[in-house]
Amino acid sequence: MTDPSSPTDDSSAPSDPTRRTPPSVAVVDAQSPGNVGTIARAMKNFGFEDLLLIDPPELDPDGEAYGFAGHAREDVLPNATEITFDELVSNYHTIGCTAVTNEDDRSHVRFPFSTPADLAGRLPTVEAPTALVFGRERVGLTNEELAEIDEICSIPASEEYPVLNLGQAATVTLYELRTLTLTEDETQLPDLERVRAPEETVERLYDQWGDLLEEINHPEEKREKTMRMLRRIHGRADLTAREANTLLGLLRRATERPER
Repeated sequence: MTDPSSPTDDSSAPSDPTRRTPPSVAVVDAQSPGNVGTIARAMKNFGFEDLLLIDPPELDPDGEAYGFAGHAREDVLPNATEITFDELVSNYHTIGCTAVTNEDDRSHVRFPFSTPADLAGRLPTVEAPTALVFGRERVGLTNEELAEIDEICSIPASEEYPVLNLGQAATVTLYELRTLTLTEDETQLPDLERVRAPEETVERLYDQWGDLLEEINHPEEKREKTMRMLRRIHGRADLTAREANTLLGLLRRATERPER
């Protein structure tokens, strides 16, 4: 792990929110090296790089932390910084992640709170280094620690069993916040705009549907309503070019050879 260091104050840094440093991920007093490795792996999955560890367990390069970390064993985990809790709350805008929240505003230790999805839209406007803070496996963050944290985050879950384990909570939260670190071009998913059928192909498909309805003598008074329904179906489907052309070919054959 690297030596503790405070975030630098660069007064010349751009004010564009999209160019601000993504949140750091802080783990307080984790008991299991495997959970630290799991969190590092989730960080690698979703584009987060800066791991802060408060009172961590021993992270043996041949142990389970590195075994659970996947490719994060190459950069995120070995570059983790060990700091104190006081350093964390003094140098970062902190977001404490907890499953248990107060029910109303009579207590402000765990209330009000945001969901990870809420944070994804708001954190880019925070003009300070930020850190997502996760607590211990069994008890999470204490009320005393939460009292020093700037805001609270909680994952919506079943009322009967809302508690996630440490690795799960971090993975879900980082997934929801991936828009802070990854653009659509930086994920493994294809560009849906690129593969969607051109509008002129879809219009030809509608024309072919119209020809088929006429060929099979679909009641004329029902054709307008039927075509509107077909447009709604295909509109929701977001057909790819290949799908649209396949349907177009099938409809053309059906129109030309209805007796077959």
